[in-house]
Amino acid sequence: MKKIIRPKQLIALITVHTKEILRKPEILFWGIIFPFIIALGLGVAFNQRENIERNIAIIKSHSSSPGKLEVINLDTFLQNRTEKIESADHIIHYRLTIKDEKLGNTTYIFQKTNWDEAIILIKRGEINLIIEETDEGIEYHFDPVNPDAQLTYLNLSKIIQNKKSPDNSPDNENNENFEPLTLTGTRYIDFLIPGLLAMGIMMSTVWGLSYGIIEKRSEKLLRRMIATPMKKSHFLISLMTVRTVMNFIEGTLLFLFTNIIFGVTILGSLGALFLIFIASNVTFAGIAIFVSSRTASTEVGNRLINTVVTPMVGLSGIFFSYHNFPDVFIPFIKILPLTILTDGIRSIFTEGAGYQEIILPFFILLAMGIVFFSIGLKMFRWY
Repeated sequence: MKKIIRPKQLIALITVHTKEILRKPEILFWGIIFPFIIALGLGVAFNQRENIERNIAIIKSHSSSPGKLEVINLDTFLQNRTEKIESADHIIHYRLTIKDEKLGNTTYIFQKTNWDEAIILIKRGEINLIIEETDEGIEYHFDPVNPDAQLTYLNLSKIIQNKKSPDNSPDNENNENFEPLTLTGTRYIDFLIPGLLAMGIMMSTVWGLSYGIIEKRSEKLLRRMIATPMKKSHFLISLMTVRTVMNFIEGTLLFLFTNIIFGVTILGSLGALFLIFIASNVTFAGIAIFVSSRTASTEVGNRLINTVVTPMVGLSGIFFSYHNFPDVFIPFIKILPLTILTDGIRSIFTEGAGYQEIILPFFILLAMGIVFFSIGLKMFRWY
């Protein structure tokens, strides 16, 4: 009679496969240690801090006459309710902390500025609300479809008006008015689309090139190319060229779709956009070649690729401003390739940036790509 389960055979096979895994330290690292590193890094960044900070711009219309305001005067509010602080770049801010034991404390950082500067800050995602003092009273400007801006407006309007109503819905009577921001580039969709374009370039290039090379190496296809008079550099540059053309088509289609459906426009220079597009493709192609230069294991390759793309997707301001992270993280986030690319594309789309504003990120991205490509080319092996 045949046994359905043979314990000795099963135990022997389990032992063999366990030893096989233990003999590959890279699998243990990517499977056990690396997730802890990611959890620690992102946990510190995303974990709720003791104070949630909200940055707000305060402007005063040129025709404003505080004496006409019977209830609200922003200067008086700032002097009486807030703490005056000076930032590292010598800009004066005003800080107001609202304590809440259940929901956590919320700190509002007010900055006096002009309308043009406030619009730039809101386009970059550094603020989500503008408070304007006029002859008629207080006007709040924000994107009505941005839930974070709505919450800030509801809380601040109540604080500034010194309301005691039980509900959180501020009335708009007397000295308070809400004006939705309808200027091009101030909507959340205008903030999001440049980030999606940048992320698409990175994901398509890094995953497309890296995984394709690793898969060819694991299937012994690259080994056959040694017999040909083909140079490694020509082989890799050809892959980069094809991927760049594909990214151009994909990015163009995404922009045309969002332009037709959501009215997303490009305020800046198309030439500058093309330059930073080329530089970004060189950068991420160089990173992809560096990542895939030696390994023949698709499992290790997946881990390496995720190591590159996952932190940048979470940190580089694709879906929300990276200024929401603690200040200690900001200098490191700004030097990530995806952050440089996202900021560059976003400035062209929403701020009207041209060649002068793009030239520095263009050369930084290009230099990164050349360095990674050179190292990857030197380390590259066919098998």
